[in-house]
Amino acid sequence: MPSAMRNSDKQYDTVTANIFSASLQIHRDLGPGLLESVYEAILERELLDRGFHVQRQQRVNITYRGHQYTEAFRADLVVENWVVVEVKSIARISAADTKQLLSYLKLLGLPVGLLVNFGCATLREGLKRMVHTPRPQEQRLSASAAQEGVTRAVHAP
Repeated sequence: MPSAMRNSDKQYDTVTANIFSASLQIHRDLGPGLLESVYEAILERELLDRGFHVQRQQRVNITYRGHQYTEAFRADLVVENWVVVEVKSIARISAADTKQLLSYLKLLGLPVGLLVNFGCATLREGLKRMVHTPRPQEQRLSASAAQEGVTRAVHAP
């Protein structure tokens, strides 16, 4: 699944299925209880070994009302420049966790996000897939911007 993949629903499904598969294997092998950063690093390696382009701790800058806020947040993993993976290691996913991922998708202008919570007894209860349809003014994260960090303009109504 190299970076040259064309973006279609089937390809999103293929990438997300691989992320889920790798996450399930990690959870089976290691179980819950480790730090998020450990799961994140291992998941990154698993996806790289499967041939995916993965960026870890992708920084995103935000411009709001003419003011630049550097490194407003960091996306845990960005896979193939269009899937955001937010890694958690908590007892239960909250509404705040899903809102966080949706905000990341909106700010990055990316279509698919996965919330992977390794803290659950079974990983099935800790997997959540979110889809965001970017508005025309939201631009997809480019490969060059991903390497440099990303600046998104946020306009107040």
